[in-house]
Amino acid sequence: MAAAEVEAAHAQHTVIPSARTAAAMVHTSAKAVIALNEEITTINALIEARFREHEHTETITSMPGIGTLLSAEFIACTGGDLDTLGSSRRLSGIARLAPVLKDSEHVSGNMRRPRRYHHRLLRVFHLSTQVAARCRPVSKAFYDRKRGEGRSHKQAVLTFARRRLDVLWALMRDHPTFTTPKRSRSGVTRSPTATHALDEPDWESLITTGRQHYK
Repeated sequence: MAAAEVEAAHAQHTVIPSARTAAAMVHTSAKAVIALNEEITTINALIEARFREHEHTETITSMPGIGTLLSAEFIACTGGDLDTLGSSRRLSGIARLAPVLKDSEHVSGNMRRPRRYHHRLLRVFHLSTQVAARCRPVSKAFYDRKRGEGRSHKQAVLTFARRRLDVLWALMRDHPTFTTPKRSRSGVTRSPTATHALDEPDWESLITTGRQHYK
């Protein structure tokens, strides 16, 4: 767009009062935008290069919907150290994807959404979940099912994000990468070359594996 503005300014033939001044202002603004875009591209390349050095690079980026920049932001927010985070339940509370215990002297077992949470971490899971729900049929089916249960858009996204966090936790702990197994409608796993296979990940087994860490 900035390059188009510069070209349009040079191609202007009709002369009106203050046209030269306006063209100079447009030219200057467009050059500033172009320079800013180049700076952003350079910074993104530096972030990606630094992120590629982390041990969980391939694991995190294998999750659908999480690109390089969101993965790097996740590492920046958490440090990528599971021992420091403790459990996926605690991480969900930090990201405000799960309620936390808020007992008082007279009330016990009181679960509430935390008022203090990591906004950037919530942003990582919120954005990546929406991307996955929009681009992957299986993820969209899960989202649509939650909407069909009467949940709002925000509630459906947060529910899906909570499950995805459990899966990501299990992947980072066991160091595999996210794959999509082929399953038949009867639930029997087929070979990748089998016909009529459903492109559906085994969410329940992945989530169960992730939750075993803090049970």
